[in-house]
Amino acid sequence: MSSRCRLDRLVGREVYTGNNRCLGRLEEFRAVRHGDDWFIDEFVIGTAGLLERLGVGVRLVLGINRTTGYIIRWDQLDLSDAARPRLTCSVEELRRA
Repeated sequence: MSSRCRLDRLVGREVYTGNNRCLGRLEEFRAVRHGDDWFIDEFVIGTAGLLERLGVGVRLVLGINRTTGYIIRWDQLDLSDAARPRLTCSVEELRRA
């Protein structure tokens, strides 16, 4: 399946679970390159994603050693409604960041 979505419209959006609970905010994307195209491979939710986006320097300055968040594979997130991204799996299936 291939679909296009503007990433700038997704950053900061709350991600919801199957039972309409907010899991956290979508803060970072991880992409892989195939030829001339880039594909989103993973999404990072929570403070882990925010710190990843801001860079390692922020961690050092603020003295942050642990973060909270989740890593969501591309196939575990439904973006059919980009204003309200939703998990396609249970929270237990996600990797902790």
